[in-house]
Amino acid sequence: MTGGGGGEDSTSLEFTPTWIVAVVCSVIVAVSFAVERSLHYGGKYLKKKDQKPLFQALQKIKEELMLMGFISLLLTVTQNGITKICIHPSWNRHMLPCKKESETATSHVQRHLLAAKSGAGYCTSKGKVPLISAEAVHHLHIFIFVLAVVHVTFCVLTILFGGARISQWKRWENSIARETNETNPDNGPAFTNVHQHDFIKRRFLGFGKDSTILGWLYSFFKQFYASVTKSDYETLRLGFIMTHWNQNRKFDFHQYMMRALEDDFKKVVGISWYLWIFVVIFLLLNVHGWHAYFWIAFIPFILLLAVGTKLEHVIIQLAQEVAEKHAAVEGALVVQPSDDHFWFHKPKFVLFLIHFILFQNAFEIAFFFWILFTYGFDSCIMGQVGYIVPRLVIGVFIQVLCSYSTLPLYAIVTQMGTHYKAAIFNEHIQEGLAGWAERVRKKKARRGESPDESSSAGGIHLGAILRTQTAPATQSPPNP
Repeated sequence: MTGGGGGEDSTSLEFTPTWIVAVVCSVIVAVSFAVERSLHYGGKYLKKKDQKPLFQALQKIKEELMLMGFISLLLTVTQNGITKICIHPSWNRHMLPCKKESETATSHVQRHLLAAKSGAGYCTSKGKVPLISAEAVHHLHIFIFVLAVVHVTFCVLTILFGGARISQWKRWENSIARETNETNPDNGPAFTNVHQHDFIKRRFLGFGKDSTILGWLYSFFKQFYASVTKSDYETLRLGFIMTHWNQNRKFDFHQYMMRALEDDFKKVVGISWYLWIFVVIFLLLNVHGWHAYFWIAFIPFILLLAVGTKLEHVIIQLAQEVAEKHAAVEGALVVQPSDDHFWFHKPKFVLFLIHFILFQNAFEIAFFFWILFTYGFDSCIMGQVGYIVPRLVIGVFIQVLCSYSTLPLYAIVTQMGTHYKAAIFNEHIQEGLAGWAERVRKKKARRGESPDESSSAGGIHLGAILRTQTAPATQSPPNP
């Protein structure tokens, strides 16, 4: 295969119409998701019917499919079939990623027919050409694999670097815990001068007090430096505890926040069906001369700035609510969490946007490296240098800003919604108790006691404890 600017191999993706690439990718992804969903719902049904052996067997099948790479397997199985789909040669002349300006329509058709004769006699005998060549399917297979690897890698890097920054707030949590243990929290200040409070002075008395536009501008620039200060953390933490945790000021807010973040990012690492829709659209738009991938790079860039600005502005709104209503408050300053501050009154919508941003950024980077190693830097599908460099710079900027600023902002600001995630405690408690029961059984087995007796006893106690933990809470929720 020749991959440079000449692009003489008409069977590669460089000379395969983008609409064909989009259609083939759609079919592959649709079948993959159909099989995955079938296995998922089949597992739920078996679990519901308490068919543990069959459920475990199904889980094993899913693991093996993941190890083999289901999309890779699907491509191998369907490759011969899909290359036998024949189309009229004229359909191959439109929406090409690469195109020689001097090439006539006749010579273009002749090249396809010549290429077809080398290994596609089935379509040639009908005076047609294959919908897509086996080589192009193979290259598409590599691209899907690279995209999945880069997306998972970027998500892991984001959660590692962002989590490292959030872990620095642990010293603030420890400092608050020490102060709470040393003094009675109920004996705090009798009154707090709202407008003299550090949180209010930083977020309300400066920019944004008299102008909404200035408030948004302040929020925009604030995401680039000191996006969350100690006064922000202390005030938001107290607002969360006083609203959701029955004024239990010894509650470990930092640990709860990290667990909620880990739970959210289990979803972000996956590639949802709607993200594949964007992939198909972008593959379709990769037409020679359109520079679609350059313009597409600005979508996650603009969205990331919008998300960071919105999260900063939520903090301003919380400060504004208190400052406009009170000159002084009894006790400590407490903000009121509410879904009304978020887009569509849904804090989780921010997670959807971050998911899309990380995936789209991974798509840009994956596409660059795929072209680089498959066709070479000088390939016409790569584009001009003036369009490549800005895309790479934007990609690095998005990754750094999302890890350093946006993710920490998301972790704390989305806790300012109307509801909290009680489910993460039930799951954590159940996992801990299950591990404890297993250790007890092993310990008794080593002592020579009957495994059945220890299992039944442990099961009774464990079941009673779990029923207590999962029952509707009527008292203050447990500390994490």
